[in-house]
Amino acid sequence: MTSATLAPAVKGRNSYFAISRSHRYSILFALPLLLGYEALAALLAQPGKGELRNGADAILRGAFTAVAGVHGTAIFMAAIILLGVGLVVRDLRSSKDKLRGGIFAGMLAESVALAGAFGFVISITTAKLLGSLQSLAISPLADTSWTTRLMLSLGAGLYEELFFRVLLVTAIAAGARIVLGLGPRGSAIVAALLGAFIFSAFHYIGPYGDPLQLQSFVFRMLAGLAFSALYLVRGFGITAWTHALYDVFVLMA
Repeated sequence: MTSATLAPAVKGRNSYFAISRSHRYSILFALPLLLGYEALAALLAQPGKGELRNGADAILRGAFTAVAGVHGTAIFMAAIILLGVGLVVRDLRSSKDKLRGGIFAGMLAESVALAGAFGFVISITTAKLLGSLQSLAISPLADTSWTTRLMLSLGAGLYEELFFRVLLVTAIAAGARIVLGLGPRGSAIVAALLGAFIFSAFHYIGPYGDPLQLQSFVFRMLAGLAFSALYLVRGFGITAWTHALYDVFVLMA
């Protein structure tokens, strides 16, 4: 194979869209979400009372606590940090590339634009399907402090994408291939649809869940499909930030 035929592939691997999907950029880009969420959660914690946490975070922590007891939370955080560091270090070594601030700036600008576009497009699509722009009920979080809403928005971007996209959608797709014998495309469609349904239903559970309405359920299911597609195309970091910023726009308005 000549160098001329290799050039397009090398250029593709070195493009912004390819590099920003890599572990070294995607994971490090999501790091401020983790630090901001955990800092705000610690700041807002009240002695003698349970911490208010994002629901997906609570599920993941609860799973570790059920297995490891009182040390479950510490093991959970250690696992998140060690896995992230390991993936970043391995990617840096294999790529032999230095981190570039311009890539992170581009990822942030892309996430801001996508968060605004997602809210507009999904709202219009919901209105076309159901004939109403009143797609979201007033959330029980409306009466909470802005710091609480910011904390939960950051946690939603990080932990809901980790739980629903990285873990749940991947697991459903694997199950569809094994149990139903579907191919990659069929299993991806099943995983995206079922994952979006579960993602939407998740928002109506617990004391801080929204009142169940058809408009808001469809809205969130469409959002789940959109985030699943974005995760497959742009990776974890940009999807997590897009989700977090979208929630900030909604809850902080």
